[in-house]
Amino acid sequence: MTLGKWAACAMTGVVIAGSLVGYGFYQDVLGIQTAHVDPDGWGDRPAQVDGVNNILLLGTDERAGEDAAYNDLNGIRPDVLVVVSIDVDRGGVTMVNLPRDTMVDIPPCDPGEEGEGWAGGVDQINHAMTYGGMDCQGNTVETVTGIHLDHLVLVDFAGFEQIVDSVGGIEMCVPEAIDDPKAHLTLDAGTQRLNGEQALGLARSRDSTETGSDLGRIENQQRMMGAILREVTSGDILTSPGNLAGFLDSVTDSLVTDYQFNNAKMAELAAAMREVDLGRMNMVTAPVMDYQPNPDKVELMEPDASELFSAVAAGELTEDPEEGSDDSGSDSSKDESAVEPSDVSLTLLNNTGIDGLGAQVEPLLSAEGFVVAGTGNPELRAPEATTVYHGEGRDQEAELLASALSGGAEVVEEPTLSDDLELVMGADWSGVSGVGGGGDEGSEGSGGDVLDGLETNSAAADKVSCD
Repeated sequence: MTLGKWAACAMTGVVIAGSLVGYGFYQDVLGIQTAHVDPDGWGDRPAQVDGVNNILLLGTDERAGEDAAYNDLNGIRPDVLVVVSIDVDRGGVTMVNLPRDTMVDIPPCDPGEEGEGWAGGVDQINHAMTYGGMDCQGNTVETVTGIHLDHLVLVDFAGFEQIVDSVGGIEMCVPEAIDDPKAHLTLDAGTQRLNGEQALGLARSRDSTETGSDLGRIENQQRMMGAILREVTSGDILTSPGNLAGFLDSVTDSLVTDYQFNNAKMAELAAAMREVDLGRMNMVTAPVMDYQPNPDKVELMEPDASELFSAVAAGELTEDPEEGSDDSGSDSSKDESAVEPSDVSLTLLNNTGIDGLGAQVEPLLSAEGFVVAGTGNPELRAPEATTVYHGEGRDQEAELLASALSGGAEVVEEPTLSDDLELVMGADWSGVSGVGGGGDEGSEGSGGDVLDGLETNSAAADKVSCD
């Protein structure tokens, strides 16, 4: 079983908790189980940013009842990991999903009741929970991302269906009819309101996604997170004591937090989140690519992942885009060239030796507005360095494309080409930074450029439309 449900459950629990303060019974009703987490034992830690609270949400595959033996055999591992960065002062939220199959360097973890410990080394990121519980998992995520974690929240999957039913279901667009026996899910195409059982099936469904992978499921799960947040903040839940009580019943037994994340602190933080515009609640998946020793796993795509993590760690992605805007020079960059990314059509060729890299990079370029006409491996031109080839009169298009790449690229005129450019990724390939976000001087603090180069979902509206 997978779960955008876990992330949705935890995120919704945090948001709704603050809303309950106004009803006067949050402190009495929502008793949350705590776990031992000792950040002081994590060694040198990233710096905190004033006004920014980073919470690691973990959704575990813990099972109950007749399935409880599964925990003894496999350990308890998070099926979903989400870093939620909340800027209380500036009213922005960024949620970063870390794919569970990501191979990372897990730091040493002490043995204890929650695991046998770990000497340190490369393993799947969610295995840290098995080695040392929430403490080891938090240390691992903080070490890998460089993001200072203020709190941890863990969710089991027992209450997801009840949560969705408590908010009256969630409205989702299903672009194509789904018949997925593995997920026990059958849905007609079109916009519809899903109950808890249907939402659970959609969160689990891999075969119904475009890629048929966990990454495809994460996108659906993010869409569901947005749908639940829209329901919670729509006003119906907060004005109905019956719905509110049912929602509380679903959340109460599903949360485990670090012992410092007490009721008062959660209420204070969640109350601040009530004022956040849904349009400034963004969800993004850490960029990954196939892990060469095992194609069934993934690894972080660099430097894109590090750029994303650094922007989150510095609080750049929660800035209000309207703050500090200066119209005096806003049009100067646009006047320098009449060429837009949508004017650039290209063939993407992979000469890195990394299988599947083209499939990872294509959506990043498309998100920037470039038109990727095709992908493949080079036949005529196979440079060692990343190179943009262009036909006569297409030098501006080529320069624009090169500027969108981390580290840039060589630009070479090739008379045999016509309208389409040819981007050959070489051994020095370092990712897509976004138009205007290639690391030039003056780009400091432009955290929005990092998101512009990645697929994102906003809680304000479903990115998939059935209209």
